[in-house]
Amino acid sequence: MEAELDLDQASRETLLEIIAELRQRVESLEARLSGGGGPGARMPGHKPAARRKKPAGEEKKPRKKRQHGFARPRMEPAGRVVHAPESCPECHTALTGGWAQRTREVIDIPVVPAEVTEHVFIARTCPLCRKRRLPRDPLKGLAAGRQRLGANLVSLIVTLREEGRLPIRTIQWYLRTFHQLKLSVGAIVRAVRQVARQGGPEVSESLERIRSSPVVHADETGWRENGRNGYVWTFSTPAERFFLRRGRGKEVVDEVLGESFGGILVSDFYASYDHYPGLKQRCWAHLLRDIHKLKALYPEDAALARWAHGAQRLYAKAREWAAAGGRPPPRGQLALEERLLALCRPFMEDPLAVQGKLCRRIERHIKELFVFVSHPETPSDNNAAERSLRHLVISRKISGGTRSEAGSD
Repeated sequence: MEAELDLDQASRETLLEIIAELRQRVESLEARLSGGGGPGARMPGHKPAARRKKPAGEEKKPRKKRQHGFARPRMEPAGRVVHAPESCPECHTALTGGWAQRTREVIDIPVVPAEVTEHVFIARTCPLCRKRRLPRDPLKGLAAGRQRLGANLVSLIVTLREEGRLPIRTIQWYLRTFHQLKLSVGAIVRAVRQVARQGGPEVSESLERIRSSPVVHADETGWRENGRNGYVWTFSTPAERFFLRRGRGKEVVDEVLGESFGGILVSDFYASYDHYPGLKQRCWAHLLRDIHKLKALYPEDAALARWAHGAQRLYAKAREWAAAGGRPPPRGQLALEERLLALCRPFMEDPLAVQGKLCRRIERHIKELFVFVSHPETPSDNNAAERSLRHLVISRKISGGTRSEAGSD
């Protein structure tokens, strides 16, 4: 007991010395903060508050509020690990108590092998009717059909294939490396085709919803199948996208939209859309892009520059009227059409005017350029269809197309 008392006494004296040193340091820091340490004695990073004196009666302006915060949000932790020292590294005294000094978030993904579950089906005989009975649909929602791949695994394969645009053998390598699962190329292909078959009814329902929409965007892009040229068409709304591979004739528009569609068709200036009898909105983004290319080819043409500036100003004014609710000045859409025609008329028959071809295009489609002003729910461009095709265009640049009709579907 006397030895323990001597050890406690020594520890107390050590702690008192540490406390005295800390007090001196605190007093020194307080003096530096208050400026009592002489010139240059301020804390590092501490700047003097040199504020401008406000005139009498001037109020402080409120800080402009941001639309959203830019701080990195912390995620909800699945577990918590506490790190605390057990003893002092110098005197080896056991440490107790404490407080949370700081926290650090670590995000990681565990490498989990594939889980194989064996399902045993027990047959039982009814003692009354003597018939053999098995459980009904015990794997509904777990696996489709008689295949051994579960729903989550098939979903992962199709997501990597269609959204990630990974080749079949790359998907095979990923499953083998990260999940210790060996699948053949044929098994992966069958899984993708199975999802395509089961998605058929949903595709048909999506097409019916597109046909009943008030506005539909349409576009097409080239797509080779087994070396043969063809085109993939897209017909889309803000919530639906429909694709099919056909030729480039106007009959594709009739095949997809059918006789029931009576909304507004938004498209570029391709002639296959001309025969549609309903309202059409031609894409201003395509027209302005062609005007910009023409200006880049003839930068010294002053008449072209004035004409292009007038067309762009007229389009900007139409956008303002459409944003205000589609109520432009008297005669509305007709007044805009007349002003644009008046701008183009001097160059339509002039063989030396470089903008003559675009002016004749504008005259041919004049009734289809300002529909978005009378119908504000209609966009003035066809960017929705362009975005719908972007995924396929990237896939085409990687693979060059498909090898069969089943692959295209």
